[in-house]
Amino acid sequence: MEAQGGKSHTCGMICLKCLLLIFNVLFWLAGGAVLAVGVWTLVEKSDYISLLNSSLYSTSAYLLIAAGATVIITGIIGCCATLKEIKSLLIVYLVLLLCIFLLEIIAGVLAYITYQECFPPICFQLDEELQQNLKITMQQKYRQPGEESITDAVDRLQQEFKCCGSQNFSDWKNNLWIKTPKNQLLVPDSCCKTPSELCGRSDHPSNIYRLEGGCIMKLEEFILSQFYILSAVGIGIAFLQLVGMMFTCCLYHNLKEDPY
Repeated sequence: MEAQGGKSHTCGMICLKCLLLIFNVLFWLAGGAVLAVGVWTLVEKSDYISLLNSSLYSTSAYLLIAAGATVIITGIIGCCATLKEIKSLLIVYLVLLLCIFLLEIIAGVLAYITYQECFPPICFQLDEELQQNLKITMQQKYRQPGEESITDAVDRLQQEFKCCGSQNFSDWKNNLWIKTPKNQLLVPDSCCKTPSELCGRSDHPSNIYRLEGGCIMKLEEFILSQFYILSAVGIGIAFLQLVGMMFTCCLYHNLKEDPY
């Protein structure tokens, strides 16, 4: 009977370790996904950072990278603690899981509230900052010497979001380049629905994008959608961690009770 009980205990430990290892692999993959999103944001959307002239967008990307890296490191610690059956390392792993869990819940809930409720003070500050920065950038830096990256970013923004100007197409009337005597354009060619050379000579609705709210509205929607994605991913991973913490506690308890 004792041999049978010991065998049952051993099988239970093996199953528990396998479950915890599977969780750590999933947790590690989730961290890699978050890290990849952060890197993609900086690489693919880095031109928008120069347009915003604000640390808001870049900070969120770096936070994603830091969070992803932390999750990956935590997952590696969890795998080592599980395979080696080191109780002190299991405690470290459990504490890290708990800290990440609490941070993700707080960040996720705050991001979700910001996206869903959008309290007037928050929306107003976000709108004012983006609007002012984008308007100044478009008026003073577009097509200016040494500002080629800004010019490319504005053209890409207007084409990608199908918009023209910060708030509307009339914003381009005060642009330094548009106001030059030799210029024949009323708006940049990137405002055109079908871009071609000198197509910006006409600002008729049939020729250019006249989206109400302009590019600032589209940019705000994009940033808020990033908050929504962050909240969903954060809360999802947090609940996954609950399972991991439960497995970790069970494994630690069994190791503590096991005389071997």
